[in-house]
Amino acid sequence: MPALPGIKIGDRLNPHPTAKDLQVFQQLGVECATIWTTIADANYEYLAQTRRLLGDHGIHLWNVGILDLHCDPTLVLGLEGFDLKVAQYQQYLRDLGRAGITYTTYAHMANIKMLPYYQTRVGQARGGIPTREFDMAEAAKLPFSHGRAYSDEEIWDTFTRFIRQVMPVAEEAGVRIGLHPDDPPVATLGGVARVIRDFAGYERAVELADSPNFGLCFCVGTWAEGGAMMGRDVLGMIDHFGRQGRLFKIHFRNVDAPLPRFRETLVDEGYVDMYEVMRALREVDFDGVLIPDHVPDAGDGRSTAYTLGYMRATRQRVYAGG
Repeated sequence: MPALPGIKIGDRLNPHPTAKDLQVFQQLGVECATIWTTIADANYEYLAQTRRLLGDHGIHLWNVGILDLHCDPTLVLGLEGFDLKVAQYQQYLRDLGRAGITYTTYAHMANIKMLPYYQTRVGQARGGIPTREFDMAEAAKLPFSHGRAYSDEEIWDTFTRFIRQVMPVAEEAGVRIGLHPDDPPVATLGGVARVIRDFAGYERAVELADSPNFGLCFCVGTWAEGGAMMGRDVLGMIDHFGRQGRLFKIHFRNVDAPLPRFRETLVDEGYVDMYEVMRALREVDFDGVLIPDHVPDAGDGRSTAYTLGYMRATRQRVYAGG
């Protein structure tokens, strides 16, 4: 089914959704789904079948990502097997386009799946809900995540090689790629440089991709983590890239403070005014999907439901001119 125009509300969905999963989406008013699956599943037959299934329930399949090729050390660090991974990604783009799925998210981080580097402690959000905390001082004590240090130049080299090989295929397939920023947006983590860590990094990535099919999966929470060192604040990023039509998906989340230490919060508990974020998206005529992300949750799904309700209410308000 075609997506609704304007700001759309989405959420992550089980790659093999049950009838209950689909019913919950309908009950919460979720219009779009984003799915993360494995390379074993990410073929044309699976993609087409899943898109039809969701469409039959009034849900637009906005994004399918492959965990095996997302934040993959082989691609980020240029390890043995790099060319094979690129070829797999190219085929994945062709299958996406053939199945009528026109967007996917990609991130170029090597150690985001390694909890000691990504989460330095478990904290608490409102009401004692478990959440992630990150402390640069603690992270700096961790050993190299991949055996040695990797410089900015090395990571930019692998990103350039990757993006210049996949973007022509994405254009031919009619698929857009949204680049997620490095989270947390520090200069280096576990010895590996992080290059999509600020406004300048995004500008360079857009220039290297050199394609109308390349843009941003803009994570509000990640940008809030960086604070003043990001070059532009959250609203400035939305204005700049939104007016270029390069905002494809938004991770609608919040944190309590910028680095050197932050805690992920419920959407209305952090220091970013998320109503102003929604209003900024409306002002640039954002025509993409918002999803909850990194929602502190006790395991029962209530915090995600709360976030979705907040998103729907603020969207309604900005469209009403409030």
